[in-house]
Parts: sequence; structure tokens; C-alpha cells
Amino acid sequence: MMKIFVLASGRSGTKFLSGLFKYNVKSCTSKHEPAIPEMFGKPTYWYQNGETDKIRDLFLIKRDRINRCKTDVYIETNHAFLKSFSDVAIEFFPDMKLIHLVRNPYKVARSELNRESWINDGPVKVIFPTYRYYKASDGKKYFRWALTGNEDIFKEVKLKQITPYQKYVVQWVEIENRAINFLDKYKKNDDCFTLSVPKELNDPKVLKKMFKFFDLELKEENIVIKGDENKIRIATVVSDKDEEEFKQVVNALPDKYLKIFRKEPYTRFEWTNLLKKK
Repeated sequence: MMKIFVLASGRSGTKFLSGLFKYNVKSCTSKHEPAIPEMFGKPTYWYQNGETDKIRDLFLIKRDRINRCKTDVYIETNHAFLKSFSDVAIEFFPDMKLIHLVRNPYKVARSELNRESWINDGPVKVIFPTYRYYKASDGKKYFRWALTGNEDIFKEVKLKQITPYQKYVVQWVEIENRAINFLDKYKKNDDCFTLSVPKELNDPKVLKKMFKFFDLELKEENIVIKGDENKIRIATVVSDKDEEEFKQVVNALPDKYLKIFRKEPYTRFEWTNLLKKK
């Protein structure tokens, strides 16, 4: 059985991608964010704290559930992969394939912040008041779907104070660095297909190329552009203030975090210049 995982930030089309596989690929088990076991929350803290054994113990449950699937393809599309369990997953599935979803960082950061506001002020707060945050071993509470803020990159960005929007800009940079480091460390570049979101995620020709890349059998000749969207009731509108705060982050980051953006796949994106110091 082929196993496919996704390299992506939140708000980058992971749920929609899950639907594309569900509606197009034969004999495919497609999961977005399987709840058992959940790899958000504490596993994110464990990752940054170097507690790999705890992640591995939890992942064994996931491994067994995946191996029980009776389909030819298993794909899991979520941003927990790079936040917590990527290094453990490849121990058990060294032949895994990858899809790298990349979206304009202006929009990712704004959408991430909008989602946090929506979760904290909307139905999630009412229905699951204690679920949004978890308490880690250091006694502090952390937002379940984000990095902890204790990662090295947050300590090394040279800003006196990081705004809520800038927090998600820094997170996006960290996640993209993790994606490239993962591909290089495990020599998986030839097993990874990159999609520009949202354009290529909605392009039948590109999607057909992706399915061919993985040698997947399709249900129909024509690609069905169909998938669920993880919608929130706040429009993703990037303000002038957001753009200014984004530039401040880029100029305050050590160059080691920015050098990946001078190479493929980033150089083919129209927004690449946003990652250059001014």
C-alpha cells in the first residue's frame, strides 16, 4: 500500500486535497485530520522539546490503523505532519510519498490568525471550551493548532515584540524550512510533488500530472475538482499593516531561514520576492 503524507502549513488546502484523492483515486483511503490518535497539541510541544519517544508511542496507534486499511493508497493530509510526527513516521514508512502544498505566506498568516480568532470567539469556544488549548509539562497553555512559540526561530527573529500576525509569518517560514530539511535529510525530493495553492490545486492538468507522478489509478478519465473546504466566517483580506509587519519579519530573520526561498520550488512562485530583505 502506498502511503502519502503532506508537507504544508495550516490554511493551505489540505482538506480540499483530501477530497481530490477521495473523488478521483481508485482504492484510496483519504484522511484529513484523523482524531485517533490526534497529532496536534501535545505532540507539537514534544517535538520542539525533543521528546521523540512520546511521539513514537502515540504514532504506533496511527501506524496500526494505517496498516489495517485494505486499499492500495493511503493519504493523510494535515499540517500536523511537520509540526510533530514527520521524523517518526518515516521510521515506519521509509517508502512514503509526499505532496508539498505552498500558499502565499501573506494569506497563510492572515488566514491562520483569522482561524484562531474564529475558534476563540466562535462555536468551538462554546462547544469545546477546554479543547482549544492544552497544558504542557512546563505548566503553560498553548494553542492546539499552532507551534508553541518556543522554537528556535522565534528566539532568533530580531524583533522587540512579535505581533499575532507576525507569529504566523514566523511559523510559516519555520514550516517551509522543515519541509525542505525533511526532503533533504531523508533524500525524498524525487518522491515529492509540489502544488501551488490555490491555483494548481484547482487545475485538472496539474492534478492529472500529480496522479501520474504517483502512478495512481483514477476512477474516471477526467479529473473531478471536488473537495471539502475548511471554511471560517472571516474573509482572508491582507491589509497594508499586515504587509508591513511581514516585511519587518523578513528583515529581522537570520539569513539561514531565508536561503531556501532562493531555490526551487519557491523561485517559480510570483510572490518569491516577498522573502527578500529590503
